[in-house]
Amino acid sequence: MANIKYHLGEELPLEMHKVRMVQRLDLVPIERRLKAIEEAGNNTFLLYNKDIFLDMLTDSGVNAMSDKQTAAMLTVDDSYAGSATFTRLKDKISEIFGKEYFLPVHQGRACENLLSLAFVKKDTFIPMNYHFTTTKAHIMINGGKVLELFLPDALDSVSSLPFKGNLDITQLQKLIDEEGADKISFIRIEAGTNLIGGQPVALDNFIETGKLARKYKIPFIIDASLWADNLHFIKTRDEKYKNHSTREITRILSDSADIVYFSARKLGHVRGGGIITNDEAAYKKLLEMLPLYEGFSTYGGMSTREMEAMVVGLDETMDEEMINQGPIFIKYMIEQLVKLGVPVITPPGGLGAHLDAMAFLSHVPQKEYRAGSLAAALYIASGVRGMERGTISEEREEDGSDHFAAVELLRLALPRRVFTLSQVKYTVDRIAWLYENRELIGGLEFYEEPKVLRFFFGKLRPTSDWQEKLAAKFKADFGDSL
Repeated sequence: MANIKYHLGEELPLEMHKVRMVQRLDLVPIERRLKAIEEAGNNTFLLYNKDIFLDMLTDSGVNAMSDKQTAAMLTVDDSYAGSATFTRLKDKISEIFGKEYFLPVHQGRACENLLSLAFVKKDTFIPMNYHFTTTKAHIMINGGKVLELFLPDALDSVSSLPFKGNLDITQLQKLIDEEGADKISFIRIEAGTNLIGGQPVALDNFIETGKLARKYKIPFIIDASLWADNLHFIKTRDEKYKNHSTREITRILSDSADIVYFSARKLGHVRGGGIITNDEAAYKKLLEMLPLYEGFSTYGGMSTREMEAMVVGLDETMDEEMINQGPIFIKYMIEQLVKLGVPVITPPGGLGAHLDAMAFLSHVPQKEYRAGSLAAALYIASGVRGMERGTISEEREEDGSDHFAAVELLRLALPRRVFTLSQVKYTVDRIAWLYENRELIGGLEFYEEPKVLRFFFGKLRPTSDWQEKLAAKFKADFGDSL
């Protein structure tokens, strides 16, 4: 997205690509939306695509591939073992990240599973800047304890702090002093933090963490799934690195860590993932488990066609005009919502725009799942599917009570090169209407709840008839408009 100044004074993101293939969308009437969210148990994960207008659930596996990526899929070597496609991907990863060993897997949580099985020791700590749902689940299943060592103001919804995702080095040192290095399985930094608004991590924070980890011989692992956005923020928010190339910054990141892993559903825009390291012992330990859980070492659960597309996708991730598309669209959306007084997470982060459900629905008790209610309400009002990132996304305490999330967010992901500006403006319009009518929105309660990762399959019902009242107000204001 070039730096364009408009004669008429309006500030708009300008896409540096053109659309050459389209997919039809349908916006079903509000009567159907009301019924669809009921059938889905007020869980947006369980909505059917036929009932969704704009799918902002996630950016995982739904980013648009480029023409070059699609073309590369035709040049594949689909051998089960020893594929030349794997060699091309391994060489590309070594070129960009500067590490020798690469293990392909089917997606990011496969990396988390293997790393947890290999390195999490029972009753040890895994400090990190913030947890992610599946990461935490894998660590807990293997007997580890996640400790979130985020900055004191990382959870402030309104902020100008450019790198709210930083790990608190002081807290990390205190943990090492009090518990001992042998009580820490590994240190993890997520670049950037998914559950607190896609907030980025400063490059120096990776460097300082790596130095401390090496001093005490503690493995340092980076989740680079959201690295493309984080890379953009380092280039634009940190004066120290603004003149560094994307490849130089990426190499510094990689050099700071013992292991880098990623979901290619986010980084590279294909369905897959990988673990990268220079540690031969760690590589061999992980390699032994790969055929058991994923596949042979030269495909690891990935389609070789996706691997060819990943080679191109990783190259494109080093292109500033590609990686800035998501953050600039998100920034535009957040700025429009701020102008309208809608509570959102600032500064704008990566992955998507995040509504602050804690403030948006301050009248709804947190025990009635504010972020989940807001997700259901927005779908009813717009046909837009977002994702709850709050208490529903947490696991219950041992006594069965809810573990209330520190933040209650509705995440509206903006997959790369997928949505148009008019679609973003439509979403802003419906959010503005919803905020003006927020007092009509009530809470939710579970009636079907899995024991693990309940946000995927759990079902909830409204605690009153608030959804019918919201739909009636929509009809009164919009008439026959969809």
